Amino acid sequence: MVAHRSDFVSVLADRGFIHQATDLGALDAAAWSGRLTAYIGFDCTADSLHVGSLVPIMMLRWLQTTGHRPIVLMGGGTTRVGDPSGKDESRQLLSGDQIAANMAGIGRIFAKFMRFGDGPTDAVMVNNADWLDGLAYIPLLRDIGRHFTINRMLTFDSVRLRLEREQPLTFLEFNYMILQAYDFLELSRRHGCRLQMGGSDQWGNIVNGVELARRVDQTELFGLTTPLITTASGAKMGKTAAGAVWLNAERLRPYDYWQFWRNTEDADVGRFLRLFTELPLDEIARLERLGGAEINEAKKVLAGAATRLCHGDAASAEAAETARRTFEQGVAAEGLPTLAVAASALASGVPLIDLLVQTGLAASKGEARRLVRQAGARLNDQTVTNEAAVVSDADIGPDGAVKLSAGRKRHALVKTDRA
Repeated sequence: MVAHRSDFVSVLADRGFIHQATDLGALDAAAWSGRLTAYIGFDCTADSLHVGSLVPIMMLRWLQTTGHRPIVLMGGGTTRVGDPSGKDESRQLLSGDQIAANMAGIGRIFAKFMRFGDGPTDAVMVNNADWLDGLAYIPLLRDIGRHFTINRMLTFDSVRLRLEREQPLTFLEFNYMILQAYDFLELSRRHGCRLQMGGSDQWGNIVNGVELARRVDQTELFGLTTPLITTASGAKMGKTAAGAVWLNAERLRPYDYWQFWRNTEDADVGRFLRLFTELPLDEIARLERLGGAEINEAKKVLAGAATRLCHGDAASAEAAETARRTFEQGVAAEGLPTLAVAASALASGVPLIDLLVQTGLAASKGEARRLVRQAGARLNDQTVTNEAAVVSDADIGPDGAVKLSAGRKRHALVKTDRA
C-alpha cells in the first residue's frame, strides 16, 4: 500500500474512495503543505439527492474533517442544459422556478454533513448560474471554445456511448463539458479552488477543466474520481424495487432509510462501513470479520451510523427501536410506513394486492402478485398465498391497524379510524 503524506489523501485511499486522479502525488503534496479548496458539482434535477450522491458528499465531509475547505457547487446554470454523462436520452428541461425549488431542497441536505460559514475550513455553497447566465456567446466561443477540439470531445464516454447506441445527443448537451470545465476555471479564479472531485463518469469533464485552467491561466489544478459503487450482486447503488433511496426525510422516512442500510448484502458490509460512516478502520475490520448471524449486528451498526449522519441521532435511535420492536418482539410498532384508510372502506374488503402497492411494499400490482405467489406476502404476520385475498375489517387489530409485510424485513401499517 502506498503511503500518503496528507491526512486527506490517506483517508480517501484507505477507505476506498479513489478511482482515478490526474496527479495523485502532486495532489497529496498540495494537501500536506497547506489548506486545499476542492469542489463537487450537483445539478438540481430533483428536490432531493439519493444515496447515489453519498460518496461525493462523504468526500466533501472528509475534506473538511482533515482541515480543508469544501465548495458545494449547485448547478443552477448547468441544470438548464443537462449532463449527458451516463444517459441514453436527453434530460427533460426544467423551468427556472423548478430549478430554484430543487436547489432549496438539495441545499438542506448538505447542512447535515458539513459546517458552513466564513471560517477558513467552513464549507461554501455557490451557484454556477452566477457566472454562466452572464456569458456572451461569441466571447465564450472565442476565449473558451477554441481550447476544445471536436476530435477530443468525441472520444469522451459521455459522447461516445450515446453515439454508439445511436441515441440523439443535442448540441445543447454537447456543450455541457465546456460549461463544466469553465466552472472549474471560475472557481479557481474566485475561490482558489484547486481540486474537482466526482464520480468516474465525470472523468472526461474534470480533465477538461484541469487542461483549460492550464492553458488559459497557467494554473495547476487537480482532478479525482471515485469508483462506480455497485452492490455485491451487481445492482446499482441506491436503487430498490420501491424506487430511489432519497436523502430528504420528506421523500423517504428515516425508518426506511435505516432499513435500506440494514438490508445490505453480507459481502458489502465492510466496504459500505468504510465509505458511508466515520467508524475507525480497526473497528470496521472487526465488524466485517463477523460471520453467520453475527453479521446482522454489523449491519445494524452500519444502519445506525449512516442514518445518524443523514437524519440525526434521534431519528436513527427511533428507527432502530422501531425495527427492534417489529422484528424481535413481533409487534406493529409506531414509526413504520403507514397508510391511512377508513375502517368503513375495509367493510367490503380491499384486495391485498392493492394495499401492497399503496403502502410501497411492492412497486406494481405485478410485483405484488409475484410476492404473493412466492409466499413473501404476510398479513398480520400470517403468510398469504392467494392472489385474490382481501383485507377486511375483520383483520383490524385492537390498535386499529393492519400489519402488512413483504418478506421478513419490510413492513407497513394500514391504520384505520377504529379505536
